[in-house]
Amino acid sequence: MRVRLDIAYDGTDFAGWAVQPNRRTVQGTIEEALATVLRLTTAPRLVVAGRTDAGVHATGQVAHVDLDLDDDVDFVRLTRKLSSLLRSTPDVVIKGLREAAPGFDARFSPLARRYEYRLLDREELRNPLVRHRTVWTSAHLNVELMSETAATLVGLRDFGAFCKPREGATTIRELQEFTWTRDETSTLIARLQADAFCHSMVRALVGACVEVGSGRLTLADLGDVRDAAQRTSAFKIMPAHGLTLTDVIYPTDDQLGARAELTRAKRETTGNGSDS
Repeated sequence: MRVRLDIAYDGTDFAGWAVQPNRRTVQGTIEEALATVLRLTTAPRLVVAGRTDAGVHATGQVAHVDLDLDDDVDFVRLTRKLSSLLRSTPDVVIKGLREAAPGFDARFSPLARRYEYRLLDREELRNPLVRHRTVWTSAHLNVELMSETAATLVGLRDFGAFCKPREGATTIRELQEFTWTRDETSTLIARLQADAFCHSMVRALVGACVEVGSGRLTLADLGDVRDAAQRTSAFKIMPAHGLTLTDVIYPTDDQLGARAELTRAKRETTGNGSDS
């Protein structure tokens, strides 16, 4: 049976999502907990919608796992048992378990992924209670200019200037949404949505907007960098802890399998990836 997991975690003390030898990871923590609850000698392997880097958080992560379960399994009870076991590690929460719809693949079925980045540029408003999810900067930023910058990056294009290169992988993505707002605490919040993000893409896009918003880079210069689609030192990749995966968007159940097949075919021909 394929089981869907909806997951949230504070990435501060994790070495990212993916299992790594002798490192604490989100995937490893959940897989070990599943093995304990289900009394398995070998931990099951999770497949995730988007692998997150060390320090990156999630409120809307999704994964699937294939398990040998009875058809009448009580998922409410199973979720409760897993959650009880994970209370000793309160920085990861299983929001729910359920049988996945036919054709569901956490990695290949999504239509889009959504991220949020939090940034504070007012020294006097620094709040230690949000230090693990908000990046502080001493530069005063022009949010209107940052919004204008973000708008010039939306669309289907080669994001080579904003992605860490990986051999054989494409850097062509469709950035569907990129906006900046200030909330009631004066925190700057970027919201981004794309069909998929390549490695470090979100944090690089935020870094580019920070350079323009601080006046260190002109909008015209950034346009040249964007169009060149080559790695650059014109802006920095922002720290990981300001980033949160907030949502993974899937099609209706009857379209899950077709979407997964389409995405797999695309990845096979382009080397496309979906790391944050």
